[in-house]
Amino acid sequence: MTVSTSDRLIAGFAGLAIAIHVLEAALPSPLPGVKPGLANVVTLVVLLRYGWVAAAWVSGLRVLAGSLLLGSLLSPTFFLSACGAAAALLALAAGKRLPGHGLSAIGFGVLAALAHMAAQIVAAYFLFIGHPAILNLVPPLMTAAFVFGLVSGIIASTVLGILDRQPNSLRAGGS
Repeated sequence: MTVSTSDRLIAGFAGLAIAIHVLEAALPSPLPGVKPGLANVVTLVVLLRYGWVAAAWVSGLRVLAGSLLLGSLLSPTFFLSACGAAAALLALAAGKRLPGHGLSAIGFGVLAALAHMAAQIVAAYFLFIGHPAILNLVPPLMTAAFVFGLVSGIIASTVLGILDRQPNSLRAGGS
């Protein structure tokens, strides 16, 4: 089996996203489920440089390997993370189909974060909590998602700008 340049790029970006995911797990959280989601910056950069399929691989590998490393595979945390990642990927796919080449990195960051959080709230309700009181958490959680999505999008936009100034550095189709 031959390992392609695309496979190497996906593995490298997934490794970076996994490392950020594991480091972020050590951060204290003011509310359950509220993390900055900085590993999503990697997914956004990959989406905008290499396309949705590569971004889906990076995101999926991050969730799976991150949960293995953190010891949360098949736990409620894993299912919430997987539901959030799947919803974010679907939202990113929809965003890429918008007229005019889709959204900016900032728009994609906000869209993905809101979809991720919305899916986690729905999954928590139907899989674990099942009580309407969870709706009381929607405003603070969606506000946090918006803010962190905005931050992720700004960081991704900055990283893309830096990469664009580098000659032949991690360009789509480049070596």
